[in-house]
Amino acid sequence: MAVVTTAALAVAAGVAAAVGFGGDEPGTATASNMPPANAQVSKQTLVDSETADGELGYGETRTVAARKAGTITSIAAAGSRVKRGKPLYSVDNQKVVLLYGGLPAYRTLRSGDSGEDVEQFEKNLSALGYDGFTVDDEYTSATAEAVREWQEDLGLDETGRVELGQVVYATGEVRVDSTEAEVGDAVQPGGGVLSYSGTSRVVTVSLDVDDQRLAKRGAKVTVTLPDGKEVAGTIAATETVIDTGDQQNGPETKIEVTVTAADPKALAGFDSASVDVAFTAAERENVLTVPVAALLALAEGGYGVEVIEGDATRIVAVQTGLFASGRVEVTGDGLVEGATVGMPK
Repeated sequence: MAVVTTAALAVAAGVAAAVGFGGDEPGTATASNMPPANAQVSKQTLVDSETADGELGYGETRTVAARKAGTITSIAAAGSRVKRGKPLYSVDNQKVVLLYGGLPAYRTLRSGDSGEDVEQFEKNLSALGYDGFTVDDEYTSATAEAVREWQEDLGLDETGRVELGQVVYATGEVRVDSTEAEVGDAVQPGGGVLSYSGTSRVVTVSLDVDDQRLAKRGAKVTVTLPDGKEVAGTIAATETVIDTGDQQNGPETKIEVTVTAADPKALAGFDSASVDVAFTAAERENVLTVPVAALLALAEGGYGVEVIEGDATRIVAVQTGLFASGRVEVTGDGLVEGATVGMPK
C-alpha cells in the first residue's frame, strides 16, 4: 500500500474544463478522440502533511521585574532551576522567593485581608510545611503567625505581612533563562531582574495562518533532531500571536505551536537547537485516487473523470475527498481500482 506524505494541492491547479466531449451526459459512451495521456485509478493511503522549522528550547520566557528600589545582593544563575520556596534573587539582602500559582502578587497581604490571592498564598505556605492556620481565603492572626515562622526561616523581617515584592508566582518550578541584572546593580520598580521559562524541553513552531489546519491540539507530530533522530511528539498548545516584523515587513499574524516529546529523555543533550517538525492534518486509508490533473469541471457542476474503455471513453461524475501529493480521493459510479482515466492537456 502506497503512503503519500505532502501538503494538499488546490483543485484549481489541476482541474480542466469538461468540454469537447460531444456534450454527452456523465456515463454515456462516446467515440471522441482519445485523451493525450492517461493514468491509473489506484487505491492508496493519502496523507495531508507538511514539515515546518521549529526551535527546541524551554518554551516561552517571562521577565521578573523588581517591585521595590534597592541593590541586588544575590541572584539565581542562568540555567539554574528554582523550586517553590527558594529565592530567585535578593534586594538589600531581602530574599524574593518563588511560589506556585497563576495569580500574580499585586498587594501586601496582612491580617484581615481576604480573597483569591490569600488562598493562593496559604496553599503555598501549607505546601512548605507550615501549619496552625486554615487554608482558605481569609488572612487571620493564625496565618500571620505562620508567616512570621516562614520569614524567620528565610532570614526576613518577621512582620507577619507578605510585602508586595516578597514573592513571585509561577505555575511551577522554573528555569532561569537569563539575568538582566548583576549583584551590586541598583534596581528600580519595574526594572527587569531576570527571565525564566519552564523546566521541560519543548519545540516551538511558528506557522502561517494558512496552515492553521495543521495546528490541532493533541495531534501527533514527528520531530527530527539535528542528528537525524526522529522523536514522536504531541501538540500541547496553540496560540495566535502577532509578529511585529521590522521596518521592511509589517505585522503578521502567526500560529505559535508548542510541541512536547513523548519521551523527554530523547531530547537530552539539546538545550536549544533548530529542528524539523512534520505535521499531519488528515489521513485517508485505502481510498481510490486519481491525479488532480485528471479532474474535469462538469458543466452541470461538480467534477468528473474521463474513463477509458478500449477505444472509447465515458465521463464519470465523482465526489472528491482529500487532496494530497498531487492526487485526490474520488468515488464514482463504477469507478474501480486499476481503471484508466484520461489526462487532459
